[in-house]
Amino acid sequence: MAGGFRLKRIYEDPARQDGVRILVDRLWPRGMSKERAEIDAWDKELAPSTDLRKWFHADKDGRSREFSERYRAELQADEQQERLEALRSKASKSTVTLLTGTADAEHSYLSVLLEELEQG
Repeated sequence: MAGGFRLKRIYEDPARQDGVRILVDRLWPRGMSKERAEIDAWDKELAPSTDLRKWFHADKDGRSREFSERYRAELQADEQQERLEALRSKASKSTVTLLTGTADAEHSYLSVLLEELEQG
């Protein structure tokens, strides 16, 4: 049974329907214990690069479109494509919940990642 992907803030309580819980963030979320997070994996490398993240945070309002384009370009690297394919494989068997510490998961880099995952 295919589960597909879900997006969720790591600060929301874990739920049975989350399936496989994967944190996709370069930094561990502030104030979150590893026990409370209940993650199955932490994929730092699939998150936007540190340089891209810092560039974006310098002017969030004026850079969201270009940020998405730059992040998509990062995801085209061979090693990233392998990570995306591994996630697609997991999602073909069960639900995969992509977690972030970002305040708005639905309007973050996770939405770009989700589009890339669903296009593959």
